[in-house]
Amino acid sequence: MGVMKRVQLVFKAKANKALDKMEDPRETLDYSYQRQLELLTKVRRGVADVATSRKRVELQMNQLQAQANKLDDQARKALGMGREDLAREALTRKSAAGTQLNDLQAQYAQLQAEEEKLTVASQRLQAKVDAFRTRKETIKATYTAAEAQTRINEAFSGISEEMGDVGMAIQRAEDKTAQMQARAGAIDELMASGALDDVGGRRDDIQSELDAIGAGSDVERDLARLRGEIAASSTKQLEGGTNGDGQAQHQQAQQPQQTQSQYVPPVSDLPSANEPAQDGEAL
Repeated sequence: MGVMKRVQLVFKAKANKALDKMEDPRETLDYSYQRQLELLTKVRRGVADVATSRKRVELQMNQLQAQANKLDDQARKALGMGREDLAREALTRKSAAGTQLNDLQAQYAQLQAEEEKLTVASQRLQAKVDAFRTRKETIKATYTAAEAQTRINEAFSGISEEMGDVGMAIQRAEDKTAQMQARAGAIDELMASGALDDVGGRRDDIQSELDAIGAGSDVERDLARLRGEIAASSTKQLEGGTNGDGQAQHQQAQQPQQTQSQYVPPVSDLPSANEPAQDGEAL
């Protein structure tokens, strides 16, 4: 039983807090003002109903008074004609009408007093409703101004939910921007150092052709150099055999110096290995 009471208490507290958070004082004031207007309308309708009843009684009173006056005239005429019996009957009916008239007059006075009372109550209620309406509008205006001021202060201080979400979004955008800038800077440094030239093993086709042409030119240049050295060596050997041993020795003594300053002719000026020797030169 104690547990159930605690559960009910917690539920009521939660519900009260939720309702308090959802409640708007301006809506509550408008609803209260609407209820007061409905009550004022009912009071006015009651005043109108009492006034209608009073008017109906007043009409009945006028009719009875007219009937009593008519019966009195008829009794007088009947008595003048010697018809005492008819005069007596007319006066009897006049007496009954007078009794009803007295009852209606009492009822009329009661309705008139009730109407006056309801009219005063309606006027007082109207004054209270008007005062409540003025106070309601004042409270609503004050609450709206306070709410606007609170929102402005929260926006300036950054503690509102909307501004908090905006601040978080800006922070995330700044973090991502900084991360992207760091990544771009790292890639620029790697590209400048050449570490990303062959990333993935793919190279530009034109660059590959240019590199191949450069490598071919280096091979042709080395080949021409070797051919020139071989041809020069063969020529020196043939000249040494024709001029004698002295010249050969002299030629061998000077050969290192000539080899160092030997001019390497182009490939087109070198004799081919398949061409016959000229000027008595033998291979």
